[in-house]
Amino acid sequence: MPTSRSGPRPPTIADVAQAAGVSRTTVSHALNGIGKVDPRTRERIKKVAADLGYRPNLRAQRLRRGRSQAIALASSMPFAVAGGPSRLGFYMEVAAAAAECALVHGYALVLLPPARSGSALYSVDIDGAIVVEPEAQDPAVAQLRERQLPYVTLGRPTDPQDDAPHVDLHGGRVAELLLDHLREQGARHPALFVGAGTRHSTVDALAAYERAAAAHGWEPVVVTAPEEGGEQAGYEQCAALLAEHPSTDAVCVLVDAFAVGAVRAIRELGRRIPEDVMVVTRYDGLRARTCDPPLTAVDLHLDRATADAVVLLLARMGVAGAADGDARTGPLGEGAQRPAAEDTGEPRVVVRASSLRRPRRP
Repeated sequence: MPTSRSGPRPPTIADVAQAAGVSRTTVSHALNGIGKVDPRTRERIKKVAADLGYRPNLRAQRLRRGRSQAIALASSMPFAVAGGPSRLGFYMEVAAAAAECALVHGYALVLLPPARSGSALYSVDIDGAIVVEPEAQDPAVAQLRERQLPYVTLGRPTDPQDDAPHVDLHGGRVAELLLDHLREQGARHPALFVGAGTRHSTVDALAAYERAAAAHGWEPVVVTAPEEGGEQAGYEQCAALLAEHPSTDAVCVLVDAFAVGAVRAIRELGRRIPEDVMVVTRYDGLRARTCDPPLTAVDLHLDRATADAVVLLLARMGVAGAADGDARTGPLGEGAQRPAAEDTGEPRVVVRASSLRRPRRP
């Protein structure tokens, strides 16, 4: 091990070159995956570097490449629905999975707090971004375009002008699964409760609900609330819904924060869950599992979908090796691969006490 007066010094690229019997340029190319280096030589250099304990100078690498080696996670979804008081909701589950996958590829994740303005994107040094469930004319998307940074979306973009690659969260299919479950459990007058916005989960759920209502003869009843309202908005809107439509026997509440508020409203009105009114929600997260009663929800396979989004973004950025991953996407990014049909991460309903009851006769 190279030493200095103050003790062992970190090995340098020159030390690796000397030990491997090659030039410093060859070592640099081999360790950075660039240039024309024989694969066997590349592997030998990597082994020598590992044996010596060589660690590259990340700051110098970033300066040479002109990259920050960081990607951002951004969303206009407010914390009232994205995280809640605990900050451990949908957005943070996505962030944890994205950070893990990005690090495997040598990238750090910059987590931007959910914000309507998206202004933080001007102040961070990043090479690209994942936008979580963008709305039409989403501020984060607008600023990424202004900065000419590559981005992909987790969830289908609903802006007709946004053709960014995306990982599909199957908004329509999720709503269909929940509505089919409610019908199987005896619902005859189900209502739909969604956020007042244009995210794919709302747009696709509305379309699925309209199809189901037409197919099964339901009277369409749709309730909306601003996302910023969180649980209180869910409480107020559900109370108003049941007052106006007392025959409602099930509520498909897409936003879990709204669902928790809806449960409180149903109980305060003296109705039983699930005997009188069933409640289901979209995201099988902390709120769904800890609600009383626990809420039937959908396993969205967020860890897999998020990892796919990271790989898709890195492939779009031209990162070597990223295209070797797979992505469960809408339009596939250049170089990204679609997985085998049996490995698509089909959404799955997790049935809990909020909707489990014997089907009633028609």
